Amino acid sequence: MAKNYRQAAEQIVEAIGGKENIVSATHCVTRLRFALDDEERVNKEELEKIEAVKGSFSTNGQFQVVIGQGTVNEVYKEMVSVANLDNATKEDTKAAAEKNLNPLQRAVKTLADIFIPILPAIVTAGLLMGINNILTGAGIFYDDKSVVEVHEQWRDFSGIINLIANTAFTFLPALIGWSAVKRFGGSPLFGIVLGLMLVHPDLLNAWGYAAAEAEGKIPVWNLFGFEIEKVGYQGQVLPILFASYVLARIEIFLNKRVPDTIKLLVVAPITLLVTGFLSFIVIGPVTFAVGNAITSVFTGIFDTVPAIGGLIYGALYAPLVITGMHHTFLAVDFQLIGSIGGTFLWPIVAISNIAQGSSALAMMFVARDEKVKGLSLSSAISAYLGITEPAMFGVNIRFRYPFFAAMAGSALAAIFITVNKVMAPSIGVGGLPAFFSIVPEKWGPFFVGVAIAIVVPFALTFLMAKFKREK
Repeated sequence: MAKNYRQAAEQIVEAIGGKENIVSATHCVTRLRFALDDEERVNKEELEKIEAVKGSFSTNGQFQVVIGQGTVNEVYKEMVSVANLDNATKEDTKAAAEKNLNPLQRAVKTLADIFIPILPAIVTAGLLMGINNILTGAGIFYDDKSVVEVHEQWRDFSGIINLIANTAFTFLPALIGWSAVKRFGGSPLFGIVLGLMLVHPDLLNAWGYAAAEAEGKIPVWNLFGFEIEKVGYQGQVLPILFASYVLARIEIFLNKRVPDTIKLLVVAPITLLVTGFLSFIVIGPVTFAVGNAITSVFTGIFDTVPAIGGLIYGALYAPLVITGMHHTFLAVDFQLIGSIGGTFLWPIVAISNIAQGSSALAMMFVARDEKVKGLSLSSAISAYLGITEPAMFGVNIRFRYPFFAAMAGSALAAIFITVNKVMAPSIGVGGLPAFFSIVPEKWGPFFVGVAIAIVVPFALTFLMAKFKREK
């Protein structure tokens, strides 16, 4: 077995342009990740012929080779030996790959680096909220009544689940602050403090801002005659993002100039004090307005012409994944959840995942190559559970027409669920388990959307494959 791993490693190194073309290399759960000197030197045709390789793609300046869970670890060990590489971390490879990015790609990557580390907490919260929704949703198991209404003993159990689930969203600025300040080169601890500062209990809760404004009861600070609204930023994304950048810049500036003997007494107090004042006086009010404007744009489109909004996002989400730009919409999802209590974009993501899996599954029935058949089945199952890379890059994009069939099915399903106003109060697991994160009263239209995303891509892929074969 070790011999096979070594042979695979040697073949991969040769196909990607030799060891001299590798700047840095690491691996994740299923893929080898390379920062290459020149991606033009990769022989993709030879790479696809290697038995251990299930697909390849390039994103965010990294060239990635899909190997599979478990196997990728062994192939990477042999590749380090074959190419005489240093064992690199994901961060090392990301840093090396950044040199290949243009300014837009760097901005997208920055957002990805900030939001991806906090996704486990958010996804967990989404799943728990789904369980709470099942217990508290009326009409799921009983006519016009919820489980907790019929079985009172479950009420407090549901309440505890709800508290645990809501924690990540209640203190979302603290999570983002930790990740963002760390990404910008500052102390993550300061980022947590900054995030908690923006949702302090002494501030007016952001979710009560509209009601307080209507009643003319927004509390204010009076700074020497200058009034500042005493408002928190619960569920808001932009205020903490910009404030984190400012905090990191100030901290780095002071660390370079303040003697080590007094750093503890100077750097942290000044950094937090200056950033805090700027956050409440300038950054917060401006970005709060911008965030609300972004929310208004998206809600306006999906309220006025939901079919068009669903069509565009449903069709283009998969291509956005190829470029890596789908990560930018995580910020929009969080903003929508914080502003209107739910997101209509994330259910489309789940539908897109299912559509990619359906196209890959169809390839299992039409492909003649046994390797492709096996990859199609395993990658389809993975996509149905929310992980689409093996299906997209290993099968669908490789043959092209399955990818377009998935886009068509995703678009049609997205139109249906957006017209029926399917919402998710949180981000959860993509694919078939996504219904846990959908509000229970919208399960019906969501399941119809799922059926469309299963049947249409499968049928289109199957028919196009038969047509191409006959032609």
